[in-house]
Amino acid sequence: MDSRSSVSSSADSPEGGGGGGGGGTAVLSRPTTAEIPESLGYRVKKRLLGKPLVTEELAHEKLSNPVALGVLASDCISSAYGSEAMLFQMVPVIGAAAFSLLMPITGIVLCVLTLLTLSYRQVVMVYTRAGGSYVVARENFGPRIAQVAAVALLIDYIVTVAVQTAAGTVALLSLVHLLGGNHYDWVDNYQLPISIFIVLLLCWGNLRGIREAGRAFAAPAYLFMVSMGILFITAILRLIFGHLPKANVHAAGAQVLGTHGNHSALLMGASIGLVLKAFANGGTSLTGLEAISNGVSAFRNPQGRNARKTLVAMSLTLGTLVLGVSALAYETHAIPFTNGSPSVLSQEGSLVFGGGWYGQAALVFLQLSTALILYTGANTSFNGFPFLASFVAEDSFLPRQLTRRGHRLAFSSGILTLTGVSLVLLIVTDANLDHLLGLYAIGVFTGFFMAGTGLVKHFIDRPDEPQRMLKIIVNAAAALCSIVVVGIFAVTKFSEGAWVVVVVFPLGVWALIKVNKRYRDEAAALAAATEDTSRAQYRRQVMYILVDRVDLAALKAISYARSLRPAEIRAVHFMIDSAEAEKLAAQWADAGVGDLPLEIVQCPDRRITRALLELITRNTADQKSQITLLIPERNYSPVLGRLLHRRTADHIARAVGKLPNVVATIVPFDVVIKEHPLDAAEPQPAGPQPAK
Repeated sequence: MDSRSSVSSSADSPEGGGGGGGGGTAVLSRPTTAEIPESLGYRVKKRLLGKPLVTEELAHEKLSNPVALGVLASDCISSAYGSEAMLFQMVPVIGAAAFSLLMPITGIVLCVLTLLTLSYRQVVMVYTRAGGSYVVARENFGPRIAQVAAVALLIDYIVTVAVQTAAGTVALLSLVHLLGGNHYDWVDNYQLPISIFIVLLLCWGNLRGIREAGRAFAAPAYLFMVSMGILFITAILRLIFGHLPKANVHAAGAQVLGTHGNHSALLMGASIGLVLKAFANGGTSLTGLEAISNGVSAFRNPQGRNARKTLVAMSLTLGTLVLGVSALAYETHAIPFTNGSPSVLSQEGSLVFGGGWYGQAALVFLQLSTALILYTGANTSFNGFPFLASFVAEDSFLPRQLTRRGHRLAFSSGILTLTGVSLVLLIVTDANLDHLLGLYAIGVFTGFFMAGTGLVKHFIDRPDEPQRMLKIIVNAAAALCSIVVVGIFAVTKFSEGAWVVVVVFPLGVWALIKVNKRYRDEAAALAAATEDTSRAQYRRQVMYILVDRVDLAALKAISYARSLRPAEIRAVHFMIDSAEAEKLAAQWADAGVGDLPLEIVQCPDRRITRALLELITRNTADQKSQITLLIPERNYSPVLGRLLHRRTADHIARAVGKLPNVVATIVPFDVVIKEHPLDAAEPQPAGPQPAK
């Protein structure tokens, strides 16, 4: 947020500074003596995002456990698509025998869920600051190793946006397919456009300052849980008192059954590689499990205990949903379709609810609530990614712009970055859910691994911790299980897109460490520069004014130079064209600048910056002169100005700023606004802008 305020002494306060002593400062409200017109860009931003919020309005509402479950668990409990992902991997190979393997693999996934839940129960008890595995790794292994967790979580957030929006769109399109039969095959062409629209909508909403604590974001989770409860209860009743129909596994558009369609395929076709691939797909159901640990600071006190209770409730809910969806798929033989629509869950709803008015209404409720929670799950990344990026940026491993709050107190740079990368991911994969899932679990389970190993070290360093050995064993097992899943995913899904994460992951860690090194080198250079300038003693202050034309911008620079009363002022023009130099000299003589002569320096090779550096170097050879270079800069319209005019002031200032005993000051002159309310006052030039 651009919060500008004036700072003056307490004596200038209308209330006399509150009767305090002299020498203090008081922060006053922004003066309103002149109406300064806002730029076009700011007016457009204000219209799109609303009026700006002041920093004092930044307050985090503490969440009760039921609200926190709905707000923070949307990403996790909406991950029931893991069952379909397992079938998508097995059906083309072993046919209907995939339904027999589905339940055992689901059982393994639930065992992993239990182990990770036990580990993260300790994470939220020990580390109550938002940040999850990043904070755990940083506190136990230091900031450099913590960047592994940072990259893992950042990748997870990016892929989550793409996966959740794509899955939500599949839910909507599945509803159209099931209600309209085969008459609406054309809707599949809208998978990508709808997903892109949802991401842009979420971006706009978060830039406007949607709060993660808003109760409205808890409603989709409970609607989804209610709809799934109705689905499961209805299915159980139909199994007990009636007949639960089976899906047509040979329907048009469905996955083609593998050649081994009988139970012998369990031995003939179900190789270890196939089982591992299916397990890797099923592991995507566990994404979002870290959401509670990333938002533990939003809970009411005692934060750790409340976060732990909510985490257990979330895990139980997720386990019930995954088990229920897999069991229904086993009973109904709901089969994945090649284009993802209709989904397995939507087919289960259609088969369980039937075709009457009750069935149609229940199916619509199920699919709409599913789409809503998936989209809401995508929104959790818009809360988590900017906050995590700001933490990493505070540690100087990401650009510090990510720590700044924007127009509506949101971390705008982080939101825009997340939006841009997610859109690229959607476009590259054509919003295909199966392709996106190949990118998913590596980042997620790497974060689980860092959290588990971090807790192991935490408890090893605390010999007096109650049940210390049990906690070490649980977290070591969770870490080992997580890294095994990462390896399985990297190997089995490498050719299906996981290679992107395998390549990007180490590059991301390397890039973050390089950013930190650059910040540390710059800080060291600035510290040394401060030490050098504090010892500098100059006998003469000399000002050079660069003159390329005689106009108001040049005259403003001359006026400013004279107001500082240096020992010497020199106006310099570097001649490239002799005819133009003669015209400039004639204009200078008519300009009435007093006794200030114009020096013309020949520059036959047209390297003006080089000639300027040579001139200044000659005049600072005695190490007793401080030179200030004034560069008139004419500011034109931001769009056409960049096309029609060169902007060389920054380039010159950057080059000159590398010289000792030299300061470059850019003196701006606004060419666009001719009648400005402040034009009558003496214009204030920009302060010194040394090269970066």
